Amino acid sequence: MNYRNAKRTSEGHIDCEVEHPIYGWIPFTCDPNDIGALFDVAVLHAQMDADPNTLPYEPSTQEEILADATAQARGKRAELLAQNVDTYVMNALRWADLSAEEQGEITAYRRALLDITDQVGFPLDIVWPEPPVFMR
Repeated sequence: MNYRNAKRTSEGHIDCEVEHPIYGWIPFTCDPNDIGALFDVAVLHAQMDADPNTLPYEPSTQEEILADATAQARGKRAELLAQNVDTYVMNALRWADLSAEEQGEITAYRRALLDITDQVGFPLDIVWPEPPVFMR
């Protein structure tokens, strides 16, 4: 099995790319206990483990951890906006069916979602706003 760009993970696996006969180079996490592949993963893992070109595991930097947490938080926020807010706001008929109080609750919920980046603990400690009761 041809591989490239092998790098150890914190779990003892090795992330790499393997050469697939149809799809070319594809990402692969080599777990020596994996029995679901069409080749002997333990043999590939041993080969990469013995290869001096296999890069060591390097823990993420604080900047990388914050960047990942920020991306995840923004992704969750986008999902909540799309699922909970946009279904009302982007549909004029549905919006018009709401009372002024319900429209205000959605507006406040939307603002609270947009303001999560202003929270003191962002992005690692976020208090997610609750949607209005009628939206749950």
